[in-house]
Amino acid sequence: MRVLIAGVSARAAAASASRAGFAVTALDAFADRDLPEGVRGLSLPRDVGVPFSAPAAARAAAAIDADAVVYLSNFENHPDAVRALAEGRALWGNPPDVLERVRNPRCLVEACRRRGIPAPAVITSNDPNGSSNGPNDPNGFSNGPNDPNDPNDPNAWLLKPLASGGGHGVRAWNPGPGSRVPDPGFYLQQRLDGVPASVVFAAAGGRAVPLAVSRQLVGEPAFGAGGFRYCGSIVAASGDTPFPDDDRVVRAACELAEALAEAFGLRGVNGVDFIARDGVAWPIEVNPRWGGSVDLAERAYGVAAFDAHAAACASGTLPRFDLLQARRTPGAVGKAIVFAREDAAIGSTDGWLADHSVRDVPHAGERIAAGRPVCTVYATGADAAACYAALVSRADRVYAELAAWRG
Repeated sequence: MRVLIAGVSARAAAASASRAGFAVTALDAFADRDLPEGVRGLSLPRDVGVPFSAPAAARAAAAIDADAVVYLSNFENHPDAVRALAEGRALWGNPPDVLERVRNPRCLVEACRRRGIPAPAVITSNDPNGSSNGPNDPNGFSNGPNDPNDPNDPNAWLLKPLASGGGHGVRAWNPGPGSRVPDPGFYLQQRLDGVPASVVFAAAGGRAVPLAVSRQLVGEPAFGAGGFRYCGSIVAASGDTPFPDDDRVVRAACELAEALAEAFGLRGVNGVDFIARDGVAWPIEVNPRWGGSVDLAERAYGVAAFDAHAAACASGTLPRFDLLQARRTPGAVGKAIVFAREDAAIGSTDGWLADHSVRDVPHAGERIAAGRPVCTVYATGADAAACYAALVSRADRVYAELAAWRG
């Protein structure tokens, strides 16, 4: 069966689909060197001559023969592009009407509230008087260390793009008394202190099977990232995560996945970003498509993620998998996206191709602007701390090679 996978970076999903036995075409921004043998890779900038965007990818996809299509980041912010991408073929993923609801921050808060799940307060440009939650809010938003009802708390809010992804464009913001959201393309979300994390799961028929819970790496200078930019994840064993009340958080994350799968009718592989605090998983946003930590579920637990995605979408079948049992296996698996700290010119990456700790391998001669991703590094460790140290060490070697090529 012919499957088209489209998104900013398709290598990981394409590899999973290839292992599952599908004939794969990957359409993204890079067409990395390490696409599996037999996968047809197309780079929108290099092969079509246009910068990557979801609408441009959907237009280019119209000329590609496929029986089914799967979209990745950042299609979730472009329902019309998903409609175009799916025209004349099966859509393995959430349909546009689901995206329009689940990517609406107000809808997410209301869905959680109806199910008794605490969620950060939000303010959108449509809220009367620029305010969404008062002191008597049933979720007790004023009880956190950052109080959205206190206009003098400079850390109370984050200003976030509605078309968000990977932490791009997110910044701390103090609106002050009587202020409103400054741009209709943005919203405010209560800022919560805690550990950034995510849960990935397969969903169908209002049910969910969690596949992994991971700590997120955000704004880490060791990987060339800053601010709120996502730059990796670590999956660790039970009792070996940075979450206080580890088991409570993981169970809460699993319950969150199940609740949102039912609330929005999600299907296929999805993810929810959350903040772990006081044993609670506070949902930040839903990623209603294949996400950045799915391949860690495959590496850590042997999950056949694309098989699970295809079965959930095509027949409503969910995998038989027990995450709580799987997490009893000791050790940790992690990945980190290495961002260029300054403009870089890529030399020979033959050595990276032969090194299983490096993926998303760029082509020799490519020029990568500062702040753009260079590659992804992977590591294992006896525990999460050792895994993180190994990721930093491997990233350091990448930076040393970039410096040598520059010299």
